[in-house]
Amino acid sequence: MKAHTINSNGITEGVIWKQLLSFFFPILLGTFFQQLYNTVDAIVVGQYLGKQALAAVGGGTGTAINLLIGFFTGLSSGATVVISQHYGAKNEEKVSQAIHTAIALALAGGLLISILGYAFTRPLLELIGTPDDILPLAVRYMHIYFIGGIPVVMYNMGAGIFRAMGDSRSPFYFLLASCLTNIVLDVLFVGGFGMNVEGAAIATVISQLLSMVLIFVWLMRRKDSARLQIRKISFEKKLLSQMLMIGLPAGIQSIMYTISNLIIQAAINQFGTDTAAAWAGWSKLDQIFWMFINAFGIAITTFVGQNFGAGKIDRAKKGVRTVVLMSIVSTFVIEAGYFLIGDYGLMLFITDSAVLSIGSEILRYIVPWYISYIAIELLSGAIRGVGKSLVPTLISVFGICVLRIIWIYAVPSFDQTIFGVLASYPFSWVVTSALFIIYYFKGHIYDRRWR
Repeated sequence: MKAHTINSNGITEGVIWKQLLSFFFPILLGTFFQQLYNTVDAIVVGQYLGKQALAAVGGGTGTAINLLIGFFTGLSSGATVVISQHYGAKNEEKVSQAIHTAIALALAGGLLISILGYAFTRPLLELIGTPDDILPLAVRYMHIYFIGGIPVVMYNMGAGIFRAMGDSRSPFYFLLASCLTNIVLDVLFVGGFGMNVEGAAIATVISQLLSMVLIFVWLMRRKDSARLQIRKISFEKKLLSQMLMIGLPAGIQSIMYTISNLIIQAAINQFGTDTAAAWAGWSKLDQIFWMFINAFGIAITTFVGQNFGAGKIDRAKKGVRTVVLMSIVSTFVIEAGYFLIGDYGLMLFITDSAVLSIGSEILRYIVPWYISYIAIELLSGAIRGVGKSLVPTLISVFGICVLRIIWIYAVPSFDQTIFGVLASYPFSWVVTSALFIIYYFKGHIYDRRWR
């Protein structure tokens, strides 16, 4: 029986800037609600259970979780690229096989996360120096969290599948439903039933399970070749190999990012409580820029992937130029906003005048350099969109991770201030951007003969 024809989604046709923006905004809103959910989650736990419980479900616990979850999130990007290319080429059989392979990969990855996460919870927490009074709470929280490994990985993979097909709205709706459910259950379990950190962990698992169910239902209800059929969930070896070749480097890159950020955090902590608190407050405000630029990066990866798969190379190149221009304009607006009202934003998180002063100095030092990061996010996204992941990962790991770590260990010899540490950001951004620009224009990335 012949499959239904894949629906046109506009990414491979129509006005480029309109298609990019229509894809971009749901991703941005989804990221915003994810941040809001994390903030409200912390407020509920902190208000009802106190500072020890708050530390047990955040901080080092979050870092330990990100080491594993971040790896599999990077891995899912390989599936997104493979599916987007076949979807753009309207290859119905390959789209179906790729989707079922991606689901199988998510199920296997989620199971592996549950096993590894549960087994290595205590060693991971001890490795990052979790205080003794927090450790038992953190272990209990993470054990329950990792039991829900499959739903966590499945949401990221499912979101990638929908975005690969040009649909960024459905993942946003799934995330919104999950976030609202988590907030309600947090208040109910922790505040109403008097449960400890276990209540927060159970709420998270249930909300992630809801998002997984929604993804399965929506995919199973599709009428085209992207329809999910449970009996077809299996690995197609060639497609799995392609997904791993693209996704594994991205997963490794995520781990390296986390490690380098931990080293920078340790260097900042050496300047005392006020500086550490100022950095923590600024990091919350800093998320505004990263929400925008990450959403643009996801959008251009799918845009290039589909158009490359459809053989529309010129359209892919025009899309990259368009999204770079939009990102530059957005970045200048965001930078102006930081300078005009950034201090008031810091006041939402910082009340101490000395800490606020340091936070303001950090803001004015970092913000002007945002513009130098654009090429890293967008060009790496475009390069991955054509199916090349190794070189972007090598560039990112060298420029963002290795150079930054070298800088952190070398800086005390010539600058012992906080700004010596902060300089690692513009230094690594400028060098890495230059490498990406050179590779994008000289690396024959759109030439299939070089693939």
